[in-house]
Amino acid sequence: MLTIEHGHAQASSGRGRWWPWRRDRWLRDPRPQRHPFWTLFNALRRIGSGTFDLLAIVAVAVLVGLGVLNLDAVGGHTLASHQLATAAAGLVLLMVFWRSRARLLTILGWLSYVTAVLCLLAVLVIGVKAFGATRWLSLGSLTFQPSELAKLGLLLTMAAVLGSNRPSWQRFVFAVLLALPPIALTVLEPDLSTAAVLVALAVAMLIIGRVPLRFLLPLFGGVAVVAPLAIHLLRPYQLARVHAFVTSTSAGTPGSASTGWAVSQAHIALASGGLFGRARDPLHLVLAQYLPDRETDLALASLVEEWGLLAGVVAVVAALILVWRLALASRVPRTRHGMLVGAGLAVLIGVEAIVSLGGNLGLLPLAGVPFPVLSYGGTAVVVHMTALGMVLGARRDGARRRLWAAPRWRNPRPRLVRLGALGLTALLVLFGFYGWQLQRDQGPALAAAGQVEMTRCVALPAPRGTVTDRHGAVLASDVDADRVLAVPALLRDQPADVTRLADLTGTPATQLRSALAATPATQLSIQVADVPGPTAATITAARLPGVLLVPDPRRLYPTGPLLAPVLGFVGIATADDVQRWPNLPNGEFVGRSGIEEEYDAVLRGVDGQQCVYVDPAGKPVAMGPRRAPVPGANLRLSLDLGLQQQLTAGLVTALGAEPQARGSVAAGVAMDPHTGAVLALASLPSYDNNIYGPPINQAGRRGAATAPGTPMLEHATESVAPPGSTFKLVVASADMVNPVIPPDKVIPTGGEFDLGGHVFHNWKTLGPMDLVQSIAWSNDVYFYQLAWALGADPLINTAHALGVGAPSGIDLPGESPGYLGTPRTVQHWYAGSTVILGIGQGYLEVTPLQDARWTAAVSTGGLVTPRLGLAAGSAGGAYTAITGPAPTALPFAAALGPVQDGMRQAVTGGTAHQLTDIPVPVGAKTGTAQDPSSVNGGLDDWMTAAAPMGDPSIVVTAMVQGPGEGATSAGPAVNATLQYYFAREAQIVATPPMEGP
Repeated sequence: MLTIEHGHAQASSGRGRWWPWRRDRWLRDPRPQRHPFWTLFNALRRIGSGTFDLLAIVAVAVLVGLGVLNLDAVGGHTLASHQLATAAAGLVLLMVFWRSRARLLTILGWLSYVTAVLCLLAVLVIGVKAFGATRWLSLGSLTFQPSELAKLGLLLTMAAVLGSNRPSWQRFVFAVLLALPPIALTVLEPDLSTAAVLVALAVAMLIIGRVPLRFLLPLFGGVAVVAPLAIHLLRPYQLARVHAFVTSTSAGTPGSASTGWAVSQAHIALASGGLFGRARDPLHLVLAQYLPDRETDLALASLVEEWGLLAGVVAVVAALILVWRLALASRVPRTRHGMLVGAGLAVLIGVEAIVSLGGNLGLLPLAGVPFPVLSYGGTAVVVHMTALGMVLGARRDGARRRLWAAPRWRNPRPRLVRLGALGLTALLVLFGFYGWQLQRDQGPALAAAGQVEMTRCVALPAPRGTVTDRHGAVLASDVDADRVLAVPALLRDQPADVTRLADLTGTPATQLRSALAATPATQLSIQVADVPGPTAATITAARLPGVLLVPDPRRLYPTGPLLAPVLGFVGIATADDVQRWPNLPNGEFVGRSGIEEEYDAVLRGVDGQQCVYVDPAGKPVAMGPRRAPVPGANLRLSLDLGLQQQLTAGLVTALGAEPQARGSVAAGVAMDPHTGAVLALASLPSYDNNIYGPPINQAGRRGAATAPGTPMLEHATESVAPPGSTFKLVVASADMVNPVIPPDKVIPTGGEFDLGGHVFHNWKTLGPMDLVQSIAWSNDVYFYQLAWALGADPLINTAHALGVGAPSGIDLPGESPGYLGTPRTVQHWYAGSTVILGIGQGYLEVTPLQDARWTAAVSTGGLVTPRLGLAAGSAGGAYTAITGPAPTALPFAAALGPVQDGMRQAVTGGTAHQLTDIPVPVGAKTGTAQDPSSVNGGLDDWMTAAAPMGDPSIVVTAMVQGPGEGATSAGPAVNATLQYYFAREAQIVATPPMEGP
């Protein structure tokens, strides 16, 4: 008995021989190959070379399994079970048709084709509409997509026609006529993506079916001419897909149907998956919701996101194996019909894989073509598996009956099948390589973008650093309170937690439930209550889901008006603040004046955030990560609170004693003359900086802004006035630099000085005096003559050397530089301008701080930069010293002895005699200046003093507006301040330990 199987002729003895006419005889040669490549090639070729293609079945099983894994991860067990059941039905059909004979292909083809066309017609009448298209038929709980069946019907019928023995022109015409109905009906649904696949299948069948080029070229040319007209058939969303691809835009909003949005989400999914995916991440379902069509068109991107790049590679490799096994299977059947079925199915699956992968990667327009077998869709899975069964059946039939097959020249194989498979392979490999590069190069950035889009955060303001005096007395601090926020979408379904939160915050439970119920689900949070620190700690310990505790950014200033102009206040950042600190978050609270503004970068800290994960609609679904705020550093000032209170109290008394004091100002400075450390800085009138909260006390703010005397100015550094006779210390120093009148020379003075007929008066008639006596008695006539003898330039140059007319550099914003006119800057500089400059009048205005600075310079020989910041550090931690510029040594310091003697004599027997009761030797200078800008009396009263003379440790300068005199107005304030200081000097200058800068 002789049987034919697998191309072998076998006798009953079981011994076989090779048929001599086998064209692939060289592949069947049992002799060992000379090169290992051929050994491997033959081994792979033999796998599934029999009647059942194991590799093809395994590839299908892998694609089905990966699809089920993806559905289980993103859609739950229901979708996965449905897909698995559908695949099982497809497997049954595959097995059935594998056992069928090739002659059944024609019957099955026409049956499926007619059924598909009838169903497509029915879709236009009774179809189910969704997403703007009518593509489905519903039979009870079963939903069926006829266009998928049309793929099978068109494949089989075109294979039958093209594989027939009819003349070429008949095969061509019949094939084209067969293709038109399903394609046209699919376009009318509209389902242009499936229609495009049907067109590609029809074209491929014409090519591989060996239709002569003389028929194909006119057809393709006509199609090329008519194709642009098809743009009018596109729906708006389809035009958007093309536009998004051409322009590479990714516009769209979460959950929108925007193609650009879909592609960008596909990129995020591909990049976020990493090597092994995120299916084990508890939040993977939240991120998955941002990927549209994750079960169908973008199933491959979803697979990579959930199960990693390896799973995506396996899917692409499985599709490639399936394409190649089908391509090779097309060479086995004994009929052209059977060959064309295998070749056409290879093309169909390859095209679907290319279009789907390219759309997922954004390399092709997102055409709505699912990945074969892997994507969700029962109709598509059944059709593909049924078609595979038919191909395997044709292969089996051909392999078993090769003996009776027609000669090869009468039954040519399909054209360009292997070349087409190579092209599809190259594209899939290139696309896969692009996907790997996308994950490698843009993975972190895209993954971060995915996290950002699913995250909404509430800022947790950083506690602002505490400001203290040099001994730790609190001058500014944050209120120990928190705002309680609730996330309605997370809390409203937890009645026990709502009740618990209501009890902890003292809010009626019914009121809280009503507020939660009335809030839109997409609103991130609502405020429940403000609670003190201990209550906030209790709520934190309760760990209630959907409850946030946000620090209250309210600032507290215990000293109020005492230091308000110095400390300033905080408020929401302005445009100027954003320009100063470009990375400021929106709505950030920053220092707006004073120390708060100057040291904002030290005090502010870094805000934290509490994040909430939201779905594409913006509804919170889970609590996200929390980044704790970093508190700002604490700031220790050089101020002594007691000395500040004493100096301010003295100025309050002096200002109150002046008649018509409304609108007048007073200011004072106490400073270390060697280091510039400011020990007290007083400004009157003042305001209460607690009005700035936040929240702002609007009435208080308006009152402070409009009150007489501009209380919001720090008058010691921002207000200017003529210094009067205190400037004589500068004029006397100029004589030491440019000697014109020897300091010990006694010159006549009297009651007035006549210069060219213009008379300059003395404050009283005085006799002949030298420099020291003239300083002590503030002899105006002596200094008229001295200034005239010096001339303008030497006097002005010395004033500049002592810091007159320039900012002192104190660490406060808004300091005024004052004003010192010169013959080059003043339009009309007269001889009298130089004369009156000698007594601190004319083109001259200074701040009290500048006056204190030159007093310190004359007393020590060094010009200091005043500083308020002493050290910065954390509570309970080490403090680091804040240092400023070193003092600038005066080149004429050694010549200043007579000036210092004059200051000392002013106390022992001159205009500052009231300071004689200070327990250390004091040097001082009084002054009274005519001030046209003064609102009351037109006079400014000054006194400046340094003690102990010889090596002073403190300089005190005070200015009071009013009709009094410096000795009787500002003098008592300076006297009381010096008395307080020297009674407690050791305690005042002592500070807690701090590290070097």
